[in-house]
Amino acid sequence: MTPKIELHLHLEGAAPPAFIRSMAKQKKLDLSGLFNEDGSYRFTDFWNFIKVYEAAVTTLQSPEDFYRLTLAVLEESAKSGVIYTETFLAPDFCGNRDLSAWREYLHAIEEAAAKAEADFGITMRGIVTSVRHFGPDKARQTALCAAETAGRFVVGFGLAGDEKIGKPKDFLYAFDMAREAGLRLTAHAGEWGGPESVRDAINDLRVERIGHGARAIEDMALVEEIAERGIVLELCPGSNVALGIFPTFRQHPIGEMFNRGVKVTISTDDPPFFHTTMAREYEMLHRAFDWDDGVFDKIARTSLDAAFCDADTKSRILKKLEAAHD
Repeated sequence: MTPKIELHLHLEGAAPPAFIRSMAKQKKLDLSGLFNEDGSYRFTDFWNFIKVYEAAVTTLQSPEDFYRLTLAVLEESAKSGVIYTETFLAPDFCGNRDLSAWREYLHAIEEAAAKAEADFGITMRGIVTSVRHFGPDKARQTALCAAETAGRFVVGFGLAGDEKIGKPKDFLYAFDMAREAGLRLTAHAGEWGGPESVRDAINDLRVERIGHGARAIEDMALVEEIAERGIVLELCPGSNVALGIFPTFRQHPIGEMFNRGVKVTISTDDPPFFHTTMAREYEMLHRAFDWDDGVFDKIARTSLDAAFCDADTKSRILKKLEAAHD
């Protein structure tokens, strides 16, 4: 299987539905309204998805829960050939942004990541992520958690959540805190907000990667600027199609952006919600654009170059990529 690198994966959003149902049963929580008859997550649109997501997270109440979650998520990713993943971690859901509690949760996540690397051959690094619709003040608390635990495992800081609430500049203080701690920066933009959302995230927060960014295609001058400046887009085609932002994979702008020299990467976002995997993303993009192994190899190299991990980790992952072509 082609080795893959994923840069945009929400840890809680990657929880298999069966895992969440099991956790709910153990804790005697009634989450029956969250699932379809086939057991999959039930939601109607992006904003309802956020509610379902946050309800599912209520089953995760301890570091041990996040240990089990991390192991389950990484095992699933490894089945699709993912050898390196950067995963969004939210202190909002790990001890309510309390630094002492966050350290305990993070330790459990790191332990699970180490076991997954040993068992499944997948390497994980964390991007601490603030939730936009929780507001700038809570983002500052999240940034403190990130800054105090920055290092080999926590390598980045980001912003996710409802893009229609507030402006990127509202979160500048939090991003400056993370930047001063040496963390690399990314922000969700250009998913539900238009191209101006992408431009604001780049200019106001000075990020080097954009989570999603697909709607930059509505402003070709912005697309050219992104290509010229080497801004990396963490594109999630399956997520965008599932949520109705684009009707089909063929109509997703990843193909045109790639052809115009934009540094595009491929990710699943919240895979079980959107009925996707990294293997499915590759298959659907092959069908849509007739991409071959050469294109996917180039995108994997772009993804590794854009990864926030240290040079030693990159070197180790590069050897795995190269070994696949021997």
